[in-house]
This record gives sequence, structure tokens and C-alpha cells, in this order.
Amino acid sequence: MPERDLTLLTAAATEAGRIAATYWTKSPRTWDKPGGHGPVTEADLEVDRMLRAELLAARPDYGWLSEETEDGPARLSNTRVFIVDPIDGTRSFIEGGRAFAHSLAVAEAGRIIAGVVFLPMMDRMFTAALGRGAHLNGDRLSASRLGDEPNAQILASRPNFAADHWPGGLPRASRTYRPSLAYRMALVGEGRFDGMVTFRDSWEWDIAAGALIATEAGAEVSDRDGAPLRFNNPTPLVPGVITAGAPLHAALMARRRPA
Repeated sequence: MPERDLTLLTAAATEAGRIAATYWTKSPRTWDKPGGHGPVTEADLEVDRMLRAELLAARPDYGWLSEETEDGPARLSNTRVFIVDPIDGTRSFIEGGRAFAHSLAVAEAGRIIAGVVFLPMMDRMFTAALGRGAHLNGDRLSASRLGDEPNAQILASRPNFAADHWPGGLPRASRTYRPSLAYRMALVGEGRFDGMVTFRDSWEWDIAAGALIATEAGAEVSDRDGAPLRFNNPTPLVPGVITAGAPLHAALMARRRPA
């Protein structure tokens, strides 16, 4: 079943990329979401409509959770649920940046069993199925095993390196950034970066696919307190994310505790 779902997600992500490309750098109509939840474009909405129609037509017994669709309790009674961010990194998309992604996943009983993170303008298709490993454009991925913290490269926004997040002392690592949270997690799975951190509560659609890609590549994925992530929650938020190879993940979690 995960492999069949992955095939479906990969095809849908490819079509999402085709739609997004027709709007990219062409000044799509843009609105600000209520409550300070960031911008949305006509491209986000068209991709969302396509994904919902195509995916639910193929799997009518699955539930639906998407950033751009009004949520409700119905999905909680489904054994399997699509968790989708039509465009992750919308601000980058609006600005003409290439590092936006389509993030598509299937959750079963709280865990992700298939996931895709596709960056169409970079031609990078990250895929994973539970127990089958993670891949980039068909090539097997392996996460970093670096345990030497001073040499680590961590993906995180600047506020995540504030001292109050690290009672045991700031990590002795270099920090860099990418605009899509899904892409950051996939990059850890690829091994291009050693870890990623976000302490903000994170929407499930931003992290579901990336979490499986990183895990299947051999990385550790937890919330900001070290607990495993669980998906399809009544309120689809998880308390932050820390992702890294096992040695670095342990070192980061040690710094989350008082010295």
C-alpha cells in the first residue's frame, strides 16, 4: 500500500509542478490570510483544487487535510489521510525564488507511510515510502552521521538560535536557511545538511512528507522536546521539529536541557 500511494503522490506532485510553473514569475494574484497566517496565491488555490480532486478520486476512502482547504473533524474517522501543502514556501514563490515545494503525504494511524516533496523549478523530486527508504530523483538517500557538532551545518531561521531555546548552551554549529520547511527536512535526508530545527509549533502539512523522507534516510525526527511526531491530530499542529542524524540529534537534545 505505501508504494501504491507513493506512485499516486508522485504523479500528483508532477502535475502540481506543471500548474505552479504557469504562474511562477508572472505576478499571480495574492491575498493575505486572516489571522496573520501568511500569503496565499491563485496558484496555491488551483494546485489545491487539482490535488483534492485527483487524489480523492483515486482514494475516496481517505481523509483530507490541506493548508488551503477548510479543515473539519471528518478526517479524524478515516484510517488514512492525505496531508498536503499545495505550495510550501509561498513567499519565495511570489518573489520568483525557486525553493518552493509541493509537499504531499499519506498518514495511517498517526504515522506517515508515503511522502513526496517536489521542487519543480529545481527538478528535485524527493520521495519515501515506509520501510522502503528515501530517494531523490530515483537515487537512494542517506542522512549525515556527523557527530562533531562544531562542524555541523544546521538549517534554521535566526530566532531558533536564540539562547533561551538552549538551556545547555547554543549549538556550536553553523546556521543557514531555506524558505520551505518541507525542503529543509528533505535536505537533511539528502545529507546536504546535518540537521534542521524549528521551535515554532508546526503545521502538519509543512512537515509530514519531509518527516518520512528524513526518517527513511536514517535521520532522527522529533518534536522540540524529543518526542516522536504523530499526525492527523484534531488540531493539526506539532510542537516544533528537530531533525538530524542520530549523533547530532542527541547532541542537540542535550543542549535543550540545562547544563
